[in-house]
Amino acid sequence: MTLPDHHLTQGERRVRSFHPHWKRLVAPFVALVLIAAAVGAALYFIPAGWEFAFYARIATGVIGLILLTIWSFVPYLQWKNTGYALTTHRFTISTGVLNKSTDEIPITKVNTVSSDQTFFERLLGCGTLTVESASDRGEIVLRDIPKIQDVRTELFRLVEDASDGELDGR
Repeated sequence: MTLPDHHLTQGERRVRSFHPHWKRLVAPFVALVLIAAAVGAALYFIPAGWEFAFYARIATGVIGLILLTIWSFVPYLQWKNTGYALTTHRFTISTGVLNKSTDEIPITKVNTVSSDQTFFERLLGCGTLTVESASDRGEIVLRDIPKIQDVRTELFRLVEDASDGELDGR
């Protein structure tokens, strides 16, 4: 979860919490399969009678582990540690594996909410959400948001409720 319940203010309610769309994990998964296949093939083709076979197998395993870490494990950790939380009072964007960065946009400061989707993203149900706020940062572009239309609708509804002076639709 990106925003623990004990960090919510009095009267604040979580509307939605989510990670980026799973499509971000396709390339790391393909890399995992290809690296595992390449390491397996390399280990199979190293001749058993070769005097440096042991060292070649160790080197192959180490190189495979390094590549898996860089191209599969790190992107997975980045995906897992990127989260969005939409509450009745704010929109929180949290990123980072070792170092944590959190941006919060108060719902009352949001001016415009828009979404863009390519044809492929429409098939997957994700897209790019653009939130323009009356803050120093101005416009924030968030890519690969799952269920983009639902998120945009909820965010827009919360902005409208905040501008009308309502909380939680009351």
